[in-house]
Amino acid sequence: MNKLFTAVVGLALSATALSASAQKSYTEGLAVYEANGMEGKVYFKGDSSATLIQSGPAAVKRLAFKDEYSATVIDVPVASIKWAAVATPGELEEELAGLPSFTFTPTSETKVINGFKCTKVTAKDTKSNTTYDTWVTKDISAPSSAFGMMYAKAGGFPVQFTMSMMGQTITNTLKAISDSKAPAGTFGIPAGFERITMTELKARSPKR
Repeated sequence: MNKLFTAVVGLALSATALSASAQKSYTEGLAVYEANGMEGKVYFKGDSSATLIQSGPAAVKRLAFKDEYSATVIDVPVASIKWAAVATPGELEEELAGLPSFTFTPTSETKVINGFKCTKVTAKDTKSNTTYDTWVTKDISAPSSAFGMMYAKAGGFPVQFTMSMMGQTITNTLKAISDSKAPAGTFGIPAGFERITMTELKARSPKR
């Protein structure tokens, strides 16, 4: 569960394939990412995002609004688990403090990833002094809720990016993006879920 929780966070920070022949702007839609062997779907609208991951019997949804709200919703029918962990102000502050803080240096290297024309940018985490290769494209534009506010100043839409969080290194790759609208209720917590804190969620997660 801890590994899954980390993967969801990494993605929150995921349709039909998009032609990269001309820039297309999105104000809301669906971005599909692959991260360390898992697929995540990120519905975004304005400053809101909902990252959906299916891992075996577990359906996990990560909700975020700017840097003001964070929640993880877990539904495991076979185990009768319906948890909705909403970060308290203190937990949210701690979560944000643990995120990388990047500076970006553009390079002249280019390549095509999943049909997107990309340029390499060197991302440096000023907290750990670690650098990562980040590939961005100008073929598309969308709110940072589609990929994570940490990359808002990367110089384009991040198509492939790597970060270290909670002791794990996660590489996210954009597979596709579309203007598909989120189904009703996507950005909320359904009825019938037990509301807990993030601290309580971590305490309930099996230790690995």
